[in-house]
Amino acid sequence: SQQLRLTPEPPLETTMPRPISIEYLDEIQDGFNQHDVDAILSTFTTDCVWLMARGPHAPEGQKCIGKKEIGDVLRARYHDIPDMRWEEMRHWICDDTKALSEWVVRGTPQNGHPFEYLGCDLWEFKNGLVSKKDTYWKFVG
Repeated sequence: SQQLRLTPEPPLETTMPRPISIEYLDEIQDGFNQHDVDAILSTFTTDCVWLMARGPHAPEGQKCIGKKEIGDVLRARYHDIPDMRWEEMRHWICDDTKALSEWVVRGTPQNGHPFEYLGCDLWEFKNGLVSKKDTYWKFVG
């Protein structure tokens, strides 16, 4: 008797890569502004790294590794800051694997005061997906 062998579909990272473009960066940012964690994570590699603007470890702040950790951090952030948004967006594409986004992030934590920071993301891409997001904010105070 013959057995039917099913091969799983290749992970998204091995499918045809999407080129970096201003439109693609806008789509990623739309996911952040819509608080759509699944949409955001669909643009990240499985082993992605996010270096957050603040955190307990020098020099990188908080380092999140992998989709699960990044998703957990984003869900907690959106719960705590339900009106968090990135505005005044500008993007630059450096080459096939790197891009830069500048923005003003605004929001009000549930138990805090409104904030407004000028910041940027340094993006690295692998096969058309975000492999690293390094975030910086100007902190006034």
